[in-house]
Amino acid sequence: MLLLTLGNSAWAQRMVFSGRVTEAATGQPVPFASVFVKGTTFGTTADDEGRYQLPVGHPVDSVTASAVGYRPRSRAAGSQAQQVLNLALPSAAVALGEVTIRPTENPAYAILRRVQQHKKRHDKRELSAFEFDSYNRIEVSLSDISNRLARRKVIRDMTAVADGVGELARNAAGKPTVPLFASEVLSRYYVRHRPAREREEIKHSKLHGVAPQDGTLLSQVLGSSFQDYDFYPNWQVVMGKDFISPIADGWRLTYDYDLEDSVMIGADRCYQLKVMPRRPQDLAFTGRIWITTDSYALRRVDLEVDPKANINFVDQIRVYQDLAPTAAGPWLPQRTRVVLGLKPTKKQSGLLVRFTTVNSRFDAGHPRALPFYDQPFAAAPDALKTPAGFWEQQRPDTLSRQEQQTLAVLDSVGKLPSVRTFLEVADLVVNGYQELGPRGRFELGPIFSTYNYNNVEGHRLRLGFRSTPELSPNWLLQGYTAYGTRDGEFKYSLSADRVLSRPNWTVFSLKHSHELDLVALLDNDLALESPLFEAAARFGNIRPLLPLWRDVTSIGAQSDLFHNFTQKLTLRRQHFDPIYNFAYYTTPEHQPGAPTADQLTLAELVVESRYAPGEVLIQNQNRRYAVGLMKWPVFTGRYTLGIDGLLGSDLRYQKFNFTMTHSVQLGQLGRTEYIVDAGYIPSTVPYLVLKAHLGNESFIYTTNAYNLMNYSEFISDRYASLHAEHYFEGLLINAVPLLKKLDWRLVASGNLLYGGLSQANREAAPATDLAGTPLPTFRTLGSTPYAELGYGVENIFKFVRVDFVHRLTYRDLPGVKTFGVKVCAQFKL
Repeated sequence: MLLLTLGNSAWAQRMVFSGRVTEAATGQPVPFASVFVKGTTFGTTADDEGRYQLPVGHPVDSVTASAVGYRPRSRAAGSQAQQVLNLALPSAAVALGEVTIRPTENPAYAILRRVQQHKKRHDKRELSAFEFDSYNRIEVSLSDISNRLARRKVIRDMTAVADGVGELARNAAGKPTVPLFASEVLSRYYVRHRPAREREEIKHSKLHGVAPQDGTLLSQVLGSSFQDYDFYPNWQVVMGKDFISPIADGWRLTYDYDLEDSVMIGADRCYQLKVMPRRPQDLAFTGRIWITTDSYALRRVDLEVDPKANINFVDQIRVYQDLAPTAAGPWLPQRTRVVLGLKPTKKQSGLLVRFTTVNSRFDAGHPRALPFYDQPFAAAPDALKTPAGFWEQQRPDTLSRQEQQTLAVLDSVGKLPSVRTFLEVADLVVNGYQELGPRGRFELGPIFSTYNYNNVEGHRLRLGFRSTPELSPNWLLQGYTAYGTRDGEFKYSLSADRVLSRPNWTVFSLKHSHELDLVALLDNDLALESPLFEAAARFGNIRPLLPLWRDVTSIGAQSDLFHNFTQKLTLRRQHFDPIYNFAYYTTPEHQPGAPTADQLTLAELVVESRYAPGEVLIQNQNRRYAVGLMKWPVFTGRYTLGIDGLLGSDLRYQKFNFTMTHSVQLGQLGRTEYIVDAGYIPSTVPYLVLKAHLGNESFIYTTNAYNLMNYSEFISDRYASLHAEHYFEGLLINAVPLLKKLDWRLVASGNLLYGGLSQANREAAPATDLAGTPLPTFRTLGSTPYAELGYGVENIFKFVRVDFVHRLTYRDLPGVKTFGVKVCAQFKL
């Protein structure tokens, strides 16, 4: 009985410790670390992910972890039978003098040359096609929470839930983080080359925590298509920035290397190379890469971005990736882990984002038929509906205890009223629309267009709306009404879009509007992509921009004839009623005394073709969006036929227009973006139908406008133009010791315009109206093109850009500026 009693007592005091051993500086696991209780024989060894489990036979006061290259770290133990103790080990830096032994050449250079020789045979782009199953998990947490933020109710509620489940997770510095959001996506990913096509089929997805109620779009951008980290191309795009690959063609210009070791990774013997950028401010990586000794293939990377790199709001980027060979030869990513730390400033709270991707069931060299790739994203109708226990069975990797607790916290956090309110406010700020009513069938907005002021309308008040898929997944209704206190006039617009087919995005549209518009902004949709410039142009004194009433009624349809090739057909009626002195000759006799009119009605048939190779499109139930960077030029052609007599039209004419836009990666030299725009109008028409080149008399710099040209200064019926900008990123400034600390970036711009106007169109408008009042006059370009050149600095205070612009031609004309300083605000990483 005594032995049984003692035995039961000892069993009752048994304790089990578990957790993870990580690097204190980076948060990465420390494989095979020793975990033990000092002064006892209790001890164990962590696995290759740093996880351990340590049973002890009696209560202890602490648990210690140690590993070669790190200082030991102990944590106090509690009295619970089951305890989770995570141990973060600081680096064991020893101040010894450095001894460097080198042969005639760095041996790492010889390995890199071999990598270049074998690079093509290992590059997945050499495969005709490949496909695989993909699992993607994303975890987002609040990091370095400030005292001010911690006092907010939504953070207090989330912290309380997290504390109730277990110990909070920690960032690389060992500080606790509050989980915000997590997602899991299972998909099948297909890629074909020559021609380049991609398709992802979302099989199952789940959103945890602070996620929107409609997860359709979010599920698409969280899949494998947007987690493609590939170091065989010369540049790896991370968060829209072009980072130079450690095995890029010009590797010696950017990196230095050290051969550290020869190690086994699985069944592959590999060279372990340390990678270091020559200039810390460059968009380059630091860390280690592993190259196979037999085939010189990239086997593994463990890279991060230097904190000194010239990139805004990011304090941590780390990429870990394992690759595996295919039967056809080239290697594909098998497992990828990415950690991103985002912070506005070093002293503010930030976001910690972790990506985990596991790929399996590879199949290479079996391309599908081209129509298979026509729909880049296809989500199963029940993708967001998964039975209980599904993810525990289908998840290809095992969650740590901490990760399990995080998902449990998020499932509770997403239901908090304060969190739902926070999401609604965030959606209002980002999208500008507020959901109306409990069922959310309509949204009011955009809120940023609610108020404006100009000297024609006075105070302009606007109220708009749009429908949501809750009303109908196949209809999109939009509209607004506005009122000016000075002119006492109502303006309005109403449109309806009907989605007829989603695979090729066939849409039928109706629209009618009655609005006060500006001649200077007509037919300049591409240039008006800057909301700040448009708001500035429509604010204050708008009479130099020639205001007019414009009524538009249109009916149209669009459809993708094949992948990334969209056709649009529109029939529209426009009526112009200028509120300034306007007149044009209504007969071929363009001479004083001939009949004139002061209003204009047009009926037009518009045919538009747009080809955007490589463009990534995502869609919810009634809207479609283009996302990501455009790797190839985008071509748009438009033909407009004016039909005389139809719907009261006054004119018959033709218009031809062609546009090409492109963004070109230039590696260390930066990035160049350009727009080529050309048009031809062979008919004789009033200047309202001609091309009024967009000038800019405001102080706001606009990429697609002529920044030292006056509003409506030049009119053309044939023209060709080039808008170009080059972003140097950190080039040049990063080499200047004092300037590089400012993180400024140089930019250069140039605009070139050739144009002309036929004699008939020059004489299409009289010089004066019937009362003898002079009418507005316009200039036309001669044989000399209009040209302007600019240079400037961006990233001042991380969001201000200042440009210095010179007008190179037509400098002697009255009322023009030959030099100007323009500013704009922009958000760029």
